[in-house]
Amino acid sequence: MKTLTLEEAAGFLKMHPEEVRRRVKCGMLPGAKAGRRWVFLDVDLADWLRSMYSAPRQFLSATLKNEVEKCHSINAERCGGSMLSHPAENEYASLLGLKSKLMPKSFTTS
Repeated sequence: MKTLTLEEAAGFLKMHPEEVRRRVKCGMLPGAKAGRRWVFLDVDLADWLRSMYSAPRQFLSATLKNEVEKCHSINAERCGGSMLSHPAENEYASLLGLKSKLMPKSFTTS
């Protein structure tokens, strides 16, 4: 078992040192702060890296099968927003006795 510094751990994981530090602080990556420095065990990092193998591979193969089977752009709903309120919002406002917001009228000057 060997201990690694933050920079050595980043090199081992092929990641930027700041990304490694951020993940350790969030609890996503095993490590400990001993005094002023982060310390990592090479076996813990190897185990963490191995744990990342299975899930993404299975997800990726399932995703690739679905991508080949169907095209996502056929009959897809358009994304976008509307300035109009939803019917349910108006219904809730009327049931609760809330006053509706009046839209400003356009003004013209002569």
